[in-house]
Amino acid sequence: MSALRHALLGAPLALLLLAAPAAAQVDCSDGGTTQADMNHCALATYREADATLNDTWAEVRGQLGTDSAVYEQLLAAQRLWIEFRDAACAAEAALYEGGSMAPMVESTCYTRLTEARTQDLTNFLTP
Repeated sequence: MSALRHALLGAPLALLLLAAPAAAQVDCSDGGTTQADMNHCALATYREADATLNDTWAEVRGQLGTDSAVYEQLLAAQRLWIEFRDAACAAEAALYEGGSMAPMVESTCYTRLTEARTQDLTNFLTP
């Protein structure tokens, strides 16, 4: 597993996993009906966004090559973005600290920022 993936699936996400319901059969077509279901569905949506980000990152890395100066700059920016994402989403979730919807808020933030970052990374792809 790449260092980037490890960073993307760091400690904050591990905490989110604890909030997911034990039952694997959650219908996310409507976002879930209980708070536990909503937490689970929000996490599932984030995982999809994360997978897309990692696919895009691999494509960018392949086009730029890992020996280029642009790649090194982008890698440094990506590492800083991960720190920003984690801090920003922790702050959003802190508004609901101790509440059952905090994991959903954090996952939703992760999804929103990850989707935006994926779009940003596509700017480095040549048509």
